Amino acid sequence: MKDLDPRMLVDLLRDRISPDRNLGQHFILDEKIILEAILMPNKIESKVTGESHVLEIGPGPGSLTLELLRTGAKVSTFEIDQQAVMHLERVFHGMEGKLSVSHADALLVDWPEDITHIIANIPYGISSPILDRIQQHHQKNPLDAVVLMVQEEFSERMSMNRGPRSIGPLGLSLWMDFDIHIGSKVHPGSFSPPPRVNSRLIMLEPRKEEARVTDRRLFKIVTQHCFANRRRKMRTLISKSPKRISRIKGWHKTRWKDVIERTLEDQVDGMREGWPEFRPDDMLIEEWPALCDHLSSFDYEN
Repeated sequence: MKDLDPRMLVDLLRDRISPDRNLGQHFILDEKIILEAILMPNKIESKVTGESHVLEIGPGPGSLTLELLRTGAKVSTFEIDQQAVMHLERVFHGMEGKLSVSHADALLVDWPEDITHIIANIPYGISSPILDRIQQHHQKNPLDAVVLMVQEEFSERMSMNRGPRSIGPLGLSLWMDFDIHIGSKVHPGSFSPPPRVNSRLIMLEPRKEEARVTDRRLFKIVTQHCFANRRRKMRTLISKSPKRISRIKGWHKTRWKDVIERTLEDQVDGMREGWPEFRPDDMLIEEWPALCDHLSSFDYEN
């Protein structure tokens, strides 16, 4: 591995394949960005060490994999491109004890239960479902840190740091489990081939306190329902039941209607007076769990 570097690994793979944009194959070349991705967990005292088990999704040529292995960590990877899998097995021959390369779709297979970190340049087209999988995994098998390369606009939605218009279901869902840390902006020239957008390193730091909302599924459905029509007022939005409300055990349109009628008559703890006349963008982040917990608090027998 001493003779390898990101440029060489990318060139070796590109000699065999033409990158497929549909698979999100934009291979990272910038060694400073690669090193930053691996060192970001140090900021929250979750350093990648020889005791760590890192999951990498979509390793491609292995430019990030190389530096992960140099930390001494165990690395498991999921790669959907068969040629990339064969390339990784060739260039990292002899590392079988530390590196596992699986020809698999990360969205469809089970993840190792003992992973401590996820560090990846993920395909941008599957960013949302990958984050769903990360949250599902973290709830059962807590992680130390997650570092991802994502599209810059997507990072703003994750972090909700660009004002009311950046607040939405994605960021609110992540907010239940993680603090979000923003890393460096990554220009298209840092990749081969270059994407058409700027990218951003972003780190998810697991929260140490318990979940901020009583019913996570209700929270997700309510926020998705309201932000789907963010120009309307909350009174109008919640007066109509979410399409998927019946997927939550014990909830249905009749119960929703009854609970909302009583909610609109009450002063809801943790919410400002007059909130029914707000639009979703006017709501504070902390008001969403307050609303959902209030909805969950009503006993209903029918």
